[in-house]
Amino acid sequence: MKSIIQEIAPEIRFSTMQHTTGKSAAAGNPIFRIIKYVLYDILQNRIVIGYTLFLLAVSMGLFGLSDDPTKGLISLLNIVLIVTPLVSVVFATIHFYNAGEFIELLAAQPIRRGVIVWSQFLGLVIALLIAVLLGIGIPIALYTPTATGLSLLAAAMGLTIVFIALALLASVFTRDKAKGIGVALLLWFYFALLYDALVLFILFSFADYPLEKATLLLAALNPIDLARVVVLLQMDISALMGYTGALFREWLGSSWGIISAMFILLLWAVVPMLLAVRVFRKKDL
Repeated sequence: MKSIIQEIAPEIRFSTMQHTTGKSAAAGNPIFRIIKYVLYDILQNRIVIGYTLFLLAVSMGLFGLSDDPTKGLISLLNIVLIVTPLVSVVFATIHFYNAGEFIELLAAQPIRRGVIVWSQFLGLVIALLIAVLLGIGIPIALYTPTATGLSLLAAAMGLTIVFIALALLASVFTRDKAKGIGVALLLWFYFALLYDALVLFILFSFADYPLEKATLLLAALNPIDLARVVVLLQMDISALMGYTGALFREWLGSSWGIISAMFILLLWAVVPMLLAVRVFRKKDL
């Protein structure tokens, strides 16, 4: 990262001068240059390469174990719901702290702090989405290029974006790297494991009351649960979920339901990023 800083510092300064003077606004826009350097740094990272190869090997292996692609999709869904958010939140947090000197360099230039945060976010999103598309998209295209397979790929991409946003929100709150990673891991633990236990506790505690519609709201309050429900509904197994499954089918089974679910996932990414930008603007670097 230090070598990259030394290499791009003059160009960043020149780019910001062009931007502030109004010359070559499109070419000198700092956000595109920052994204380029963030991508340049991330795509060389061995963790991203290993993550891509891991997803590719697991996906090909699961589809190759059975002649029925639906079984492979169900097994791959469990991997997507656990591994994809975990890698996204941990890698994004570590990258943000490792890029501290680069961020301080950018903050010393006439660049708005919101541009810096959004550039980091977009660079991370593009890099990790490439990993997901190569690691999961290629096997799905080869074995099961159906609506169910595409919904699983869309869920993986949506969770990647959401947990990168949550990771950046956790990172801007504290300068301590260990504390930031700990907060990011707690967020993943809450959404991936603890939230389901809390929902079950609520359902058992209020079993005498009609909670079917409340279950819809509870699913929307967890991006992992929302992605799981959307993919399972595409597999036509909602009948196993009883009356609640019928409600999910009614709400999310149509094209408008899928669009609304994607919109909720988008909110899960946009709202944390807006909070992260607000905190970073007031943060003392």
